Amino acid sequence: MTANWMSPNPFNSLDDFEEAYFEAALWSTIDADTGRPLDDCYDVDDLREAMPEWFEEQLRDIEDFRESNEELLDQAGDDAQNGHDFWLTRERHGTGFWDRGYGRVGDELTKAAQVYGSAGDDLSLGLPCGEER
Repeated sequence: MTANWMSPNPFNSLDDFEEAYFEAALWSTIDADTGRPLDDCYDVDDLREAMPEWFEEQLRDIEDFRESNEELLDQAGDDAQNGHDFWLTRERHGTGFWDRGYGRVGDELTKAAQVYGSAGDDLSLGLPCGEER
């Protein structure tokens, strides 16, 4: 990821879209060993540390999606909502861009997000899940 020198913390910081995307990934994915949502045990920093290649791949997908759909995203929710919806839509969960009342914009963002396919199948931290945070 290229540092944004205009940002207050250009090193390894995530913007609202990226943060919401990874948070949605954590709460919507169930740990196969415990049957609990990943966010019961892990946070975004854990994801970055345990799965650096997967994490960077997601950042590339996010950047590409945002650049390719900038005009549509400007007509949809805020950055956090859009990051959240990008994850949910690409994973084909029961909500996302299509379910926000955006009409044609939501339909087009849904089609665009689904092109990326599922990223959740590879989401396994392989870390012990202790007590809830």
